[in-house]
Amino acid sequence: MRGIEAMIFDVFGTVVDWRSGVAREAERMFMARGVTADPLAFADAWRGEYQPAMERIRSGGRGYVPLDDLHLENLGIVLDRFGIADAFDAPARAELNRAWERLPPWRESRPGLTRLKAGFIVAPCSNGSFALMTRLAKFGGLPWDVILGADVARDYKPKAEVYLASARALRLAPERVMMVACHNDDLAAARAAGLATGYFPRPDEHGRGGERIPPAEAWDVVAEDLQDLAARLGR
Repeated sequence: MRGIEAMIFDVFGTVVDWRSGVAREAERMFMARGVTADPLAFADAWRGEYQPAMERIRSGGRGYVPLDDLHLENLGIVLDRFGIADAFDAPARAELNRAWERLPPWRESRPGLTRLKAGFIVAPCSNGSFALMTRLAKFGGLPWDVILGADVARDYKPKAEVYLASARALRLAPERVMMVACHNDDLAAARAAGLATGYFPRPDEHGRGGERIPPAEAWDVVAEDLQDLAARLGR
C-alpha cells in the first residue's frame, strides 16, 4: 500500500446512512401533509428504483442524466405507488428530493476521513452528482479534497470508466488509487479496472441488526470501519 496516493469512496451506505436520512425527511414531510405512509418503507422503495434507473444509462438506452434528476423521476414513481402523489406538488417534490443532500454520516465517518486525509487525497467516487456530493459534504462535514465520480465520467458505477476517470482527474495511475466501499460488487469492478481496494462492512445500512456481509474476495485492506481502516493504513 506504499504506492497509494489517493483514496476514493463509495458514499451512500459506506460513508453516510441513506436509509435513516431519507426516512427522516420523508416522515417530516408526511406529517406536515397528514400522510400516514411508513417512511422507512418509502425510503427502501425509493432506493429500489436507483439501480434500474442507472442501468438504462449504463446500457446505452439513455444518455447521461445526473442522479439528482433520476432521484426526482424515481420519487414520482414511488409517490404514485404509495398512493400519495396528490399530496406532493412540484415544489414539495423538489424539497423532498433534497433528502439525499441531508444524509447523516456514520458515527466514525468524519474522524476516519480526517485521519486518512492527513496522508492521502480523499474524494467521493459516488454515483451522486457534483451538486449532490458538495451539499452532502457541507451538511455532514465530510472533509473531501475534491469531488469525483459519476459526473466526471458521465456514466455510473460499476462501469470501469467511472473509476478510471476519477484516477485520471487526479493524474494518477489506477494502481495508485484505492477504492473504498462496503459493497463487494463496487470493489470487484474497481479491482477489475486496476484500482486497489479497501473494504469494511455496514451491517446497519438496510436497518439496525442487519446482516454483516463478509468480504467476497481478498481485498487489499479489510477493516471494521473507517477508523479501523485509517489505523490499518498507519493513520
